[in-house]
Amino acid sequence: MASILSGLTSGLTAAVAAPAAFAQDAATIIGIPHPGGTGFQHAATELASDLHWLDGFLLVIITVIVLFVTALMAFVVFRFNEKANPKPATFTHNSLVEVVWTVVPIVILVAIAIPSLQLLSKQVTIPEADLTIKATGNQWYWSYEYPDPNGEEDFAFDAMMVGYGYKDYDTAVANVGDEMQAAGVTRENYRLQTNTFVVVPVGKVVRMQVTASDVIHSWTVPAFGVKMDGIPGRLNEIWFQVDEPGIYYGQCSELCGKDHAYMPISVKAVSEAEYETWLAESKEMYAGVTRDVSVAALAD
Repeated sequence: MASILSGLTSGLTAAVAAPAAFAQDAATIIGIPHPGGTGFQHAATELASDLHWLDGFLLVIITVIVLFVTALMAFVVFRFNEKANPKPATFTHNSLVEVVWTVVPIVILVAIAIPSLQLLSKQVTIPEADLTIKATGNQWYWSYEYPDPNGEEDFAFDAMMVGYGYKDYDTAVANVGDEMQAAGVTRENYRLQTNTFVVVPVGKVVRMQVTASDVIHSWTVPAFGVKMDGIPGRLNEIWFQVDEPGIYYGQCSELCGKDHAYMPISVKAVSEAEYETWLAESKEMYAGVTRDVSVAALAD
């Protein structure tokens, strides 16, 4: 089995060598989880920034509520216990208190609902896209399609985890160390690095269409603030616009089977010029589109 996995990984790495090599050249890794981390990953899109703000806003509201309820309970315990208040009151209700405990929660819910619904609308309303990519979840890897607007130069490729099938980093290095080194896999990004990148231009609106070929998967990149389920027979959409060039990692976030933990997502955001270069190389490799080549005239 180890020999089969090694051969499979070697073949896949060789098949995508040119575009993959371009996509991994000395890029800064920005969106990646860290051991012991408790906060969000760096917000690389406007959507992610909005989500972080909403989380902080809700945290403030929740903290105020908890402190108020704790203080109220402490006051009741010390002020109205049997020793401090031997003769209990006989009233059964208080109209002012009842109005307050009805109105205040309504106001809090409205204050939460307004920014929440605005952000939800922003997430699901796809702006005019500069680029469309289709992601298809498979057991257990992702397939990507870059449709050409004219329908003439479409191309597609698969993205599999480098070192797929091995129980840990050291075992993977012992079996497919050369492929992992060529792909830039380290202990930090092991199980996050794929043999091909989803490459997108910085500052452009990307429409991501998500579906699946077998079971439900979920295309998720935390630094982008996006998460969309891929459902067989259905095409879902989400969008993002990356602000900073670099490498961002995600993972399938739907329990999709025994190798659920082995289908990561690797995205590289590059400048528009770099993206055009990668696009031309990828069309030539995956779609067989020959690029125009300028040949110098033969000297006399």
